[in-house]
Amino acid sequence: MIKIAVDGMGGDYAPQLVVEGAVQAASYFDDLEIIIAGREDAIKRELYRHKVPGGKISIRHASEVVEMGDSPVQAIKKKKDSSLAVSIQLLKQREVDAVVTAGNTGAAVAASTLNLGLLTGIKRPGIAIAVPTLHGITIAIDVGANIDPSPEHLLQYAIMGDVYARYLLKKKKPSIGLLNIGEEESKGTETIQEAYKLIRDSSLHFLGNIEGRDFFTGKCDVIVCDGFVGNVVLKMTESILEMMITLIKKEIQKDFLAQLGAFFCKPAFESIRRETNYEEAGGAPLLGVDGVVIIGHGISSAKAIRNAIRVAREANIERVNERIVEGISNHFGNHNSSQKFIPIPRVNP
Repeated sequence: MIKIAVDGMGGDYAPQLVVEGAVQAASYFDDLEIIIAGREDAIKRELYRHKVPGGKISIRHASEVVEMGDSPVQAIKKKKDSSLAVSIQLLKQREVDAVVTAGNTGAAVAASTLNLGLLTGIKRPGIAIAVPTLHGITIAIDVGANIDPSPEHLLQYAIMGDVYARYLLKKKKPSIGLLNIGEEESKGTETIQEAYKLIRDSSLHFLGNIEGRDFFTGKCDVIVCDGFVGNVVLKMTESILEMMITLIKKEIQKDFLAQLGAFFCKPAFESIRRETNYEEAGGAPLLGVDGVVIIGHGISSAKAIRNAIRVAREANIERVNERIVEGISNHFGNHNSSQKFIPIPRVNP
């Protein structure tokens, strides 16, 4: 059985939709056991609303909640009995195989980094997201864990993205692109230029720089970027999609023929919605930490939580962390394996 801890109080719609998503996952996957961390009375109240599979969901009481507006570092220092902290502690003690949270991203990154530590050879963790493109799914890393990476960090993101694409997306030879302001090797900051050389000289299938216009074309299987740029692109994309949907609905309502055309186009619209819906991806893995941690969107629905749990399950089945260590070792050897301290990454909350 695969055991997964779910942060029951994390997210804008917790605990209602978090519990509902956990119940859906426990009902769908026969090999799952789920521990929901949070205020016991609130979690029980939500569980009573659902038909819970016998023996597959339990509760671990946590008296505190990390709010979305909390400072990440202060949250993990002062709220040691939060649902997030308890979930991470369960993973640290190997009572569970993974953690899923839709709560404060910065706090999740900081808590995971400090309490779980990093995988052998990894210098900084990175958040990876599945990006729907014109040619299937692309992985983008990093989108918020590390806003000031070094060239070596970006190379490690490329390696981790390569592993994730190979084993979870089943890409035989993932292509890597470095997000930049131009395709030429001389473009970008000194950090990006140096990262270009490191990735180019590695054994990875590196295509070179890609520009923002290529983010959704499917030009490559893995997009490497720093957490600042990645987070801005992610949130801007969400805004554009929301705006376009609103504008289309507004224009359709103005004209009867447009409404009639929309009726016949409904299957196409539904197909596009499914392909671009964040709920399908579920959650973003925090790659590089010593444990499987999946971070969901703050507005995660029950379906998104269920799919985040699915991603956590798949990451365990495919032994993603073990393969990341192998990949780092193959590229760097053992000289990178010892770390005297683990710094808290500069996160973008």
